[in-house]
Amino acid sequence: MSNIVTNYFKILEVISSLNIVSNTEIRAGRKLKMSDLKVVALSLTSEFMSIDSENSFFNQLQNGQISNLIERSQYNKRRKKLFHFAEEIRRNLYSKFTEFENYFVVDSMPLEICKMARHNRIKICKDDFQTAPDKGFCASQNSWFYGYKLHGVCTVSGVFQSIDITKASVHDVHLLKDLKYQMSDCVLLGDRGYLSSTLQLDLFEIANIKLETPMRINQIGYKKQPYIFRKSRKRIETLFSQLCDQFMIRRNYAKSFQGFKTRILARITALTLVQFINKFIFERPINNIKTQII
Repeated sequence: MSNIVTNYFKILEVISSLNIVSNTEIRAGRKLKMSDLKVVALSLTSEFMSIDSENSFFNQLQNGQISNLIERSQYNKRRKKLFHFAEEIRRNLYSKFTEFENYFVVDSMPLEICKMARHNRIKICKDDFQTAPDKGFCASQNSWFYGYKLHGVCTVSGVFQSIDITKASVHDVHLLKDLKYQMSDCVLLGDRGYLSSTLQLDLFEIANIKLETPMRINQIGYKKQPYIFRKSRKRIETLFSQLCDQFMIRRNYAKSFQGFKTRILARITALTLVQFINKFIFERPINNIKTQII
């Protein structure tokens, strides 16, 4: 219990120092019992401590050590409404790392909703066709899965620059169409899933992004990708492994897509927060995420 409360106040202190104000806190009307910043701090605390059950989390917070604590159902509703505020916090944390970054890595990972044998009868996240999960193929695991894809762009030091969630059937290269409006003047490292001469030229002409991908052996003019690029590209694979191991990103109890994406964002924001604390408070390697933050 004491660890949860201590971690909560540490996380609240760090995100408060960013001086970000949510839109709901400046509106007229009844004053909120618990501020938006504190609700997000609660969310990040539970994800950092790998407590993915809200019932279990709130059962450990009933001793009155956190003032004005709201009830669990209200917390769940407000957590979803604060999705964009949490994303703003993540972007603000990221901006502290990358003043002169010009090399980035792009990749994707499957987020399975259920096993393929059950996909026809489940109702999870199926309220809206546009955001409903579907079937996709994961080449690295050589298997089909049912759910979504998490697309990520990170720096070579291992900090997420941007993230996106799509249906499982969406091909990786479609993410590149949006990146040209988010980034510019950099080198982007990807695997063979991002091979596309058309998009490569488009990225370079519009945003001066040089896309570096390994060539297929049977391609004309085949050249082996430089070792430094192949080594740097593994950084995002390590990040995905950390999200699966420490933050259990593939274990999700949400019933709606809004809840699903809120939890995914909270886990990535918690990872970025730990990296921020490691670098700017304790001055240790940013990717030592299993160490204490207090």
